[in-house]
Amino acid sequence: MADRYLSFTATAPGRFLTARLGLPQPAALSRWTAERPSLDGRLLHLTAGGPSGLDLAPVLARTGLPTATEAAGTTTGSTGGSATGSTAGSTGPAAVVLDATGVRDVDALAEVHAALHPVVRSVAASGRVVVLGAPLDARDHHQAAVQQALEGFVRSLGKEIGRGRTVNLVRLTDASAAESTLRFLLSPRSAYVSGQVIGVAAEGPDGPVDWDLPLTGRTALVTGAARGIGEAVAETLARYGAHVVVLDVPQAAEDARRVAARLGGSALTLDITAADAGERIAAELPDGLDVLIHNAGITRDRRLVNMPAERWSSVLDVNLASVLRTTDALLAKGALRAGGRIVATASIAGLAGNAGQTNYGASKAGVAGLVRSLAPRALAEHGVTVNAVAPGFIETRMTAAVPLFIREAGRRMNSLAQGGLPVDVAETTAWLAHPASGAVNGQVVRVCGQSLLGA
Repeated sequence: MADRYLSFTATAPGRFLTARLGLPQPAALSRWTAERPSLDGRLLHLTAGGPSGLDLAPVLARTGLPTATEAAGTTTGSTGGSATGSTAGSTGPAAVVLDATGVRDVDALAEVHAALHPVVRSVAASGRVVVLGAPLDARDHHQAAVQQALEGFVRSLGKEIGRGRTVNLVRLTDASAAESTLRFLLSPRSAYVSGQVIGVAAEGPDGPVDWDLPLTGRTALVTGAARGIGEAVAETLARYGAHVVVLDVPQAAEDARRVAARLGGSALTLDITAADAGERIAAELPDGLDVLIHNAGITRDRRLVNMPAERWSSVLDVNLASVLRTTDALLAKGALRAGGRIVATASIAGLAGNAGQTNYGASKAGVAGLVRSLAPRALAEHGVTVNAVAPGFIETRMTAAVPLFIREAGRRMNSLAQGGLPVDVAETTAWLAHPASGAVNGQVVRVCGQSLLGA
């Protein structure tokens, strides 16, 4: 269903009226298209806390954005020219990367303010601010305190920056290991990801990467892929070059075959809650698979006092138990090849809770627990990473059926003041499934426009 309020606020009368009434003024987000694959403008690279030792310059150069670096009050372009002031040029930067990994005490936090205060207003609409932080040092409580402070800073800035701009924090020690993450966050693909803290391990990519078709030669299985978010995930992985196996229940067989045919993939129909679902998937894919996307899920909403046991058990079985059983079976059989990726679908309902969804919230919180526990072991024992996406209010047929006032609240109660699209979840999933994302493990990344509720 179209967001008519968003369309109205894009008009002159809409802007005037909503400004007078103090109502949200969402900006239309710029998302990836083949015609516009990158942000429009330059990237400004700033530093706070002194030199960090990160070799960021070559990684930032490969984002495709012309890079300027702040030095002693000037901005030096990648071509060697310079101009006075941090906002040199006729327009503001499309993206700002602030390297704050060297911030180790409260005094150095002032440099974060000094670096961003002059430029944040000039960041282009739908622009990006990415702050780079260091892992918390358990041996130095001063460093841990100020590095933790960056999280509050980033989340607060994300809630005030406006104009469709996003703000995220990446904790890293190796720039090359974070290349896929930086490429994602500094691109239109991350339009609905804001206020996130993403940890990147000190491990570089496994080998050369085709950044245009990174999943070429790889097999990806997506559950619940016949429609909605699952279909968008399948489309995006296919666009990245993967052979996609579209899995859905037998009742959706026709839709599954249609999606698979359109994407040049294959369809597999089975009940993911069946005790032998994992074994049947492994049998259907004797050569193994590289990417496993747990997207299938259901809702059976009702307040706990009115919720029959069947509504509870059916949601927990589809959304959590089937994920646990299938993952265990596929790992035990070696069906996921080394370098594989598992991406599960959580939800902000599992992180913040939601009235009428004790079953759904429990199931999705369980997914987050699965990811955080399994990730280190799956990587050590199988060479497979495990992460999750946690969507917020996404415009689907399901949310279109939500009563008007609840739907509008869901759309507006985030920093971007609008609902996300299935492709936003799909692009985030594809980043986590990327061959160069091996250093991203055990993360639960919200795709919610920085929901105003929950952590």
